[in-house]
Amino acid sequence: VQLQASGGGLVQAGGSLRLSCAASGRTLSNYAMGWFRQAPGKEREFVAAISWSGGSTFYADSVKGRFTISRGNAQNTVYLQMNSLKPEDSAVYYCAASTIATQTPHDYEYNYWGQGTQVTVSS
Repeated sequence: VQLQASGGGLVQAGGSLRLSCAASGRTLSNYAMGWFRQAPGKEREFVAAISWSGGSTFYADSVKGRFTISRGNAQNTVYLQMNSLKPEDSAVYYCAASTIATQTPHDYEYNYWGQGTQVTVSS
């Protein structure tokens, strides 16, 4: 599965962005999906995950209440709506797909990764 993440950019603190993750030529309905991020000099960290059905979601404490992960109606896109952005949210954001787990915050349980999209939040 080839994943393509998009939607990053520069936004002021308090603003919003919506990231998208699409698969080339196939549905993502059979995969649990996740978003991760990596800031310069830091390890990659879990952000949000959604089950293959879309019925269950899970968030890192740092983004809970501000970010929302969802699946598109066509089941070939996964979104990350990011509201009330903070400078500490600045990072490269990656989407990932898992055939191993139903819903997981562990990066080692994701089989497929997209290229990152940069999110920069200015203060």
